[in-house]
Amino acid sequence: MDAAAVENAASGAGGLSQAEIDELVASSDTGARTPPGWVGRLILIVAFCWSLFQIWIASPLPFMVNWGILNDTETRSIHLAFAMFLAYLAYPAERSPVQMVLAIGVPVFLALLFINGAPPGNAWWISLVAALLIGAILLGSPKTRIPPWEWVLAIASVGAALYIYIFYREISGRVGAPIRQDFVFAVIGLLLLLEATRRSLGPALMIVATVFLAYSFLGPYMPDIIAHKGNSLSEVVNHQWITTEGVFGIALGVSTSFVFLFVLFGALLDKAGAGNYFIQVAFSLMGHMRGGPAKAAVVSSAMTGLISGSSIANVVTTGTFTIPLMKRVGFSAERAGAVEVASSVNGQIMPPVMGAAAFLMVEYVGIPYFDVVKHAVLPASISYIALVYIVHLEAMKAGMEGLPRAYVPGPWMRRLVGFVFGVLVLSALSMLVYYGMGWVRPTFGGAAGYVIFAALTAAYIGLMWVGSREIPLRIDDPNAEITELPLPGPTVRSGLHYILPVVVLVWALMIDRLSPGLSAFWATAFMIFILLTQRPLMLMLRGQDQMGERRMGVALRGGVNDLVDGMISGARNMIGIGIATATAGIIVGAVSQTGVGSALADVVEVLSGGNLLAILLLTAVLSLILGMGLPTTANYIVVSALLAPVIVTLGQQNGLLVPLIAVHLFVFYFGIMADVTPPVGLASFAAAAVSGGDPIKTGVVAFFYSLRTAALPFLFIFNTDLLLIDVTWLQGIFVFITATIAMLLFAAATQGWFLTRSNILESALLLLIAFSIFRPGFWMDMVAPPWDDRSPAELVQALAEAPVGEPFRLEVAGLNDIGNPVTFRVQMPVPEGATGEERLQALGVDVIQNGDEVVIDNVAFDSPAQKAGLDWDQTVTLVRLPAETPSKYWMFIPAFLLLAVVVWLQRRRIGPEDGGTGAVRDPAPIQPRAAG
Repeated sequence: MDAAAVENAASGAGGLSQAEIDELVASSDTGARTPPGWVGRLILIVAFCWSLFQIWIASPLPFMVNWGILNDTETRSIHLAFAMFLAYLAYPAERSPVQMVLAIGVPVFLALLFINGAPPGNAWWISLVAALLIGAILLGSPKTRIPPWEWVLAIASVGAALYIYIFYREISGRVGAPIRQDFVFAVIGLLLLLEATRRSLGPALMIVATVFLAYSFLGPYMPDIIAHKGNSLSEVVNHQWITTEGVFGIALGVSTSFVFLFVLFGALLDKAGAGNYFIQVAFSLMGHMRGGPAKAAVVSSAMTGLISGSSIANVVTTGTFTIPLMKRVGFSAERAGAVEVASSVNGQIMPPVMGAAAFLMVEYVGIPYFDVVKHAVLPASISYIALVYIVHLEAMKAGMEGLPRAYVPGPWMRRLVGFVFGVLVLSALSMLVYYGMGWVRPTFGGAAGYVIFAALTAAYIGLMWVGSREIPLRIDDPNAEITELPLPGPTVRSGLHYILPVVVLVWALMIDRLSPGLSAFWATAFMIFILLTQRPLMLMLRGQDQMGERRMGVALRGGVNDLVDGMISGARNMIGIGIATATAGIIVGAVSQTGVGSALADVVEVLSGGNLLAILLLTAVLSLILGMGLPTTANYIVVSALLAPVIVTLGQQNGLLVPLIAVHLFVFYFGIMADVTPPVGLASFAAAAVSGGDPIKTGVVAFFYSLRTAALPFLFIFNTDLLLIDVTWLQGIFVFITATIAMLLFAAATQGWFLTRSNILESALLLLIAFSIFRPGFWMDMVAPPWDDRSPAELVQALAEAPVGEPFRLEVAGLNDIGNPVTFRVQMPVPEGATGEERLQALGVDVIQNGDEVVIDNVAFDSPAQKAGLDWDQTVTLVRLPAETPSKYWMFIPAFLLLAVVVWLQRRRIGPEDGGTGAVRDPAPIQPRAAG
């Protein structure tokens, strides 16, 4: 892969030049080919037009002017046309032996399958299409120019993608009955999409999609456990290309409606200077601490991850600056790279964007965006806090110091008072804005939007005035000697206006509860306003703009250039995501067409023997394998389509009843871990390219740093309090504090260092304590069982006794979707009702009792019982009511007593020669050393 090639070139050099870094980002995210002359300009113009198109369809403008209104299917078609056209122009094809085997082998293999599944008389044109594609691949793909055959591929891919848009009315009149014209465009489209995937994303996703396409055709020849009847070319064409079940499905729809605007917003924010601002703020606040640059890398990656949809781009953006500084204070190349990898990959699980997966979860789980963010924020925050602590432990082990401070800090009490005062001011300001907005809308009615924009503009000008009083931030050379850190106050104040668009975005999403697409549109619109005005405004306030320019015309032109560059950058960042969501649609389409999901559940059940922990471990490993080499968005689509139903199905059968969002976050976390894990950890290769370290060693170290991320999914599957499900604000705060303590103890155990170096017994005790704090119910359930089991004959009586609103469970025997006998559990809240019979009716269930046997006779449509999965002719085998038990949090007492024992044991070993830290220090202070 390109990242590995760059790494090999940089190995031993201690880092990359800016040109090599640009090449690394281009090869993975934006396209490595920008030819000179009019062709290069055409690529930029098309990318700019793509951004304009996406802003247009996200805005209210089409409905205001009653022109350019497109439905979802039409916008997806145009979106994919832009992505495929740019993929062929901007990404030259790799010509390594493995890549060439794939490039030729996949079209030949699929052409044979298409011919076998097609009606007679279609073999000649399918063979011709495959032969022309293979001929174009064999002719070559130069990096500096676009040859005629690649223009043909690009234009043909646009025609195939736009086919649904152009012939929308005709296709809608023959759904399920494709004609030869549909066959031709679908075959061309599928083959060209897979080739575009190979170019822009590498071989992994192309191989996975090809396997699923082949599975659609070869069902009868598969092993019995995953066999199906097989599909004809007509069925595959209809499902994958002509309808919205495959390529043009939900995944591409989310990319079109939401993801593009968020990626564009991040690109514009970075172009304005926010990326450098985040890094500088992190360094000014944390650079003086032990291992300060590494802690600053974690914080800056967290801030960049808020707006970034790519872990590789995050690694290179922040790692360019942070990795050399980490090496300077004593981190090895591999450890410095691993810290950056762990923090950047963690950015993909951090709301609000979550590598675009948050928007897909809205569609797949069927809950509001606000709820997705609420459920995801606590695990992601705890994971970041734990990573800062891991970095601190690494610094303690090596006796590292931080970078020199630029000022002498005041007494702790004064700093504490200042912090509290700042929090109070921020809280008061938030309250003022919240209640002020509540007053503005009813007072000004239709003009409220103009009033809000005026208030935002006033705040923007005010913050620009504050920033103009400070020295402008410069992009520092990370390899230059640092004599002191920047002052925190001036650094923070110099770019406060960058926070305003983020505030607009979060406000629209979380407070006004607008759709993600509309929220991103308003935030992007305000970002465009800032890009166009910040340079001229700074010139008026300070006499020169951020780049030192004193001429108004040049400053205005600079703002326009920044906007155009940001729009182009946003579109080029989206090429890979657009292609990935379309290709992942092939996989989702094959799953829905063949029913492989239920077959996969059978496979996992056979392998796990029905053991719950084994089911989760197998699912985690499969998520890791499926996630290898895939970008975040495609990663989530694949693992959620294949593996989320497995946990839900087998969990029901084995007593694990968890909300669907917990299951989706579980598979998503492990899919993301594939970016870290050797041998295909793309983020690890990128970090090694920057650090000059070994990519496999970097990946191994990053994996150990990321163990905290791997532990969290198992914990929130069994303890959904971590996802803030059905908890109050006070409970949420309590869960956050205790879960953070537990995660820090887990990190200390896995790193082998707490107050000093831990022995095996102490590490084991720390793991036990961490587990007990994370899941106190595990021990309490042994002391006092949480369920009171009743016989099926007592169903009505048990319902009458149960408190209203409390959950109760039924164990039910019946047949699954394919007629095999199955036993599973369902959970429903106890409804209102004076008697047990009334409550049973409120659930929508009629039962027949024959002695001790209770059979479900009828289930009302859209009732709680139907939603839980009950159906007629099922037999109730067990009734479970919640039992009176002590609070599970009593288990914290023995856990914290055990922690006190570990603290006592370790403090006994800390000698005065350690300076109270437990670190073995060198006789002389560590001198800063040049990177590399």
